[in-house]
Amino acid sequence: MNIRDALEADADALASIADSPTDVMRNLVHDRTVRVAEDGTHDPNADVQAGDTQYDESNPEDLLGFVSFDARGETVHVTQIGGTDDACVELLAEPVRFAEGESMTVELLIAPEADGVKAAADELGFRNCGSGPRFENARTEKFRLEP
Repeated sequence: MNIRDALEADADALASIADSPTDVMRNLVHDRTVRVAEDGTHDPNADVQAGDTQYDESNPEDLLGFVSFDARGETVHVTQIGGTDDACVELLAEPVRFAEGESMTVELLIAPEADGVKAAADELGFRNCGSGPRFENARTEKFRLEP
């Protein structure tokens, strides 16, 4: 699995994973820190010719998941995460590493049916802090990882 920064060209693939419009995901790439997990067939160290990149028009089948996050105050907020169970663990570790380097807390809201994300949060040491806000009348649970 290869983890890299998301590109605007990934918007279609991200939209497929998140079940969101492509334009929303394109804006997410511009407004937040977004990392993607790939299937590992792309070599991030491969030589490319001028004007050519191995990441042109990302294929949804090549991406295993993504995480978006931002930092405000003393907290890193995970704003979206989705993908395979294994990818969620690797991706959630990205904002955790950033937060550890800055001595910040990490917060994450998880829908009750998102078992893979919940398992990833448990594996990384997050604790369940109870009910989170509702989004479109859907419940969330708030998870927190202290520095």
